[in-house]
Amino acid sequence: MLHSVPIGTGPSDLDHVVIGPAGVFTINTKHHRGQHVWVGAKRILVSGQRTDHLRNAAHEAKRTSKLLSAAAGVPVGVTPIVAIVGAKRMTVRERPADVVVLRDTELVRWLRRRRAVLAPEQVLRLAAVAAQPSAWQRMPESEVVDHGAFDRLRVNVGRAVRRRVLWQLAVVGATASAVFGMWWSTVGPLLER
Repeated sequence: MLHSVPIGTGPSDLDHVVIGPAGVFTINTKHHRGQHVWVGAKRILVSGQRTDHLRNAAHEAKRTSKLLSAAAGVPVGVTPIVAIVGAKRMTVRERPADVVVLRDTELVRWLRRRRAVLAPEQVLRLAAVAAQPSAWQRMPESEVVDHGAFDRLRVNVGRAVRRRVLWQLAVVGATASAVFGMWWSTVGPLLER
């Protein structure tokens, strides 16, 4: 098990990564001491407030899968887990399809009951790869930033801004012309006398 794994080049880290016969798991611990936690298929609420726990856990697992797959040279599936710590009550209305949500007290038993999907050699190999800091720092090709796409987006945004300004100027010009026309139709005949 790895703890507080720095991931990427920023300040992000993974709370825990478990590699064993049952597979590879990212564990995102959420401390909600004394609060009521409600779990649905698409959302976790804490004392009635929406959270991003499911989305974040799924993202961390996907990123972990990409990094470990790139470092190990083989596809590595990763299961995301959200471990709820200290909740006064946890109500599970519907279990999420892609993220496991458990109380921290259930976690070890849940992991031990999983069937083996990795051979001992695979576990050792993945653990050795995961122990290398370089495995967590590299960016797989699929996450490389496409600067050309960003430049195209910037050009399109610039064009949209210019178009909007031109439309605003046209509206102001049309309004000014209408006001001037109304004024002239009222004042013009008086000035011609």
